[in-house]
Amino acid sequence: MFAYRIDRRSGVATYVQLVQQTKQALRLGLLEPGDKLPTAREVVEATAINPNTVLKAYRELEREGLVEARRGLGTFVRKSLGSTPADSPLHGELSQWAARARAAGLERDDVAALFAAVLEEQFTQEHGPEGDPA
Repeated sequence: MFAYRIDRRSGVATYVQLVQQTKQALRLGLLEPGDKLPTAREVVEATAINPNTVLKAYRELEREGLVEARRGLGTFVRKSLGSTPADSPLHGELSQWAARARAAGLERDDVAALFAAVLEEQFTQEHGPEGDPA
């Protein structure tokens, strides 16, 4: 079953973390249409957050059309995002790169900043699909 992790030091609102983690799971194929999300009670027990926070996150996901609440049954995934499964070869390559960055002494925030900068370079409108100037 899919489980949420809350980082209380991140500065990101808890409900936003739930929304982001759900979307990431949808992009990676860890959650697929028809899958049931953990109940609010299960999330509260696992993370010690307020039930209203979970419900707020689920309402946001529902508003975006990603999940649907079924009265008395739970909240279910309506559609997926993206097409890169968690077992993609790219996942392995990125994992190796992150391990090298960590071994080189980079902190998590340093790696995140570096990765964000590279994403920005590769996905700006001035570059083509391979990062080459268009």
